[in-house]
Amino acid sequence: MEAIVYEEFGGPEVLRHTTGAPVPEPGPGEVRVRVAAVGVNPLDYKRREGWVEQFYPTTFPAVPGLEFAGTVDAVGEGVTEVAPGDEVLGWTKTGAYAEYALAGDIVRKPAELSWERAASLPVAGETAQRVLDRLGVRRGETLLLHGAAGAVGAIAVQLAVAAGVTVVGTASERNHDYLRSLGAIPVTYGDGLAARVRAAAPQGVDAVFDAAGHDTLPVSLELTGGSTERIVTIAANDAEQYGVHFSSGGTPPETVRAGLTEHARLAAEGRLDVRVDQVLPLALAAKAQELSQAGHAKGKLVIRL
Repeated sequence: MEAIVYEEFGGPEVLRHTTGAPVPEPGPGEVRVRVAAVGVNPLDYKRREGWVEQFYPTTFPAVPGLEFAGTVDAVGEGVTEVAPGDEVLGWTKTGAYAEYALAGDIVRKPAELSWERAASLPVAGETAQRVLDRLGVRRGETLLLHGAAGAVGAIAVQLAVAAGVTVVGTASERNHDYLRSLGAIPVTYGDGLAARVRAAAPQGVDAVFDAAGHDTLPVSLELTGGSTERIVTIAANDAEQYGVHFSSGGTPPETVRAGLTEHARLAAEGRLDVRVDQVLPLALAAKAQELSQAGHAKGKLVIRL
C-alpha cells in the first residue's frame, strides 16, 4: 500500500514515500479503514524528531499520523458497531499517513462534513474540550486564550463563546478579523500583553488556556494574581517550573467518542467552524510537516489521499 514511513529519528528528510508498505490486518475488535484525509499535528514532527519518546515510544519502521477520516474497509472478529462502507473519523493505532490504517476510537462521519474538515476535528476538538472541562469555565466568566487562532484555539474559542464565556484571544494582527468572526476579543501577543488584556477585559480574567507556549505563563500568572488554579497549558515546556498544569490526555474513551460525535455534528451543521489552511497529497508529507513545524499555518494542514 502507499504510505509514508521513517526508520530513524531526524528531520523531514527521514520521511520516505513508498507504495510497498504492508497492509495491516484487523484483529479481534479492530477496524481497518481506507484513509481519505489526515490531519497534520505538531506531535507528528515531534515524534519524528524523537523528542517525545518518554511519552510515545516508537517502533521502526513507523508511519506518522494520529487522526484521519476514511471508509471502513474490513472489521475484525466481534466488531458490530460499524461495517465495511461506513464513513468514519477518529484516531488510528498504526499511523494515518497511509492508504490503510487500523482505527482506534472512531465515530461515524456526517454526510455533510467534508473529508478534509472531518480529519481536522479529532485532535483539536478533544484537546479543546478537555482543557475547557478542566478549567470549568462558566457562563459570565472571562477566559484568556493564548494561541486562539490555531486549530485547537479556534475550536476552544467557539465552544467557550457558545457556553456564554467572554473570550480574549491572543493572536497576530493578521488573525484578528478571524477571531472576531468567532466571537472572541482579539489582542496582539508580545510586549505589553498584560496591559492590552486588561484594556480588553477590565472585569479581569477568570481562567487561562495556553495553546501557544511561548513565554505565556508569566503574564498569565500576572493576570490571575499569581494563582495557578485555573491555568492550563498544552504547549509550555516550562509548566512545571511555574506550577501550572500541563494537559496531555487521559480522557476516557467513551467521553472522547461522545465529544467527537457532537463536534462532528456541529461542524456538519455549520455551527463549528473548522478552518483548513492547506491540503497536500501524501507524497508531500515532508512539506506538510515542515509547514507545521514553522508554525505559521492559518488553520489546519491536511494530507489528502
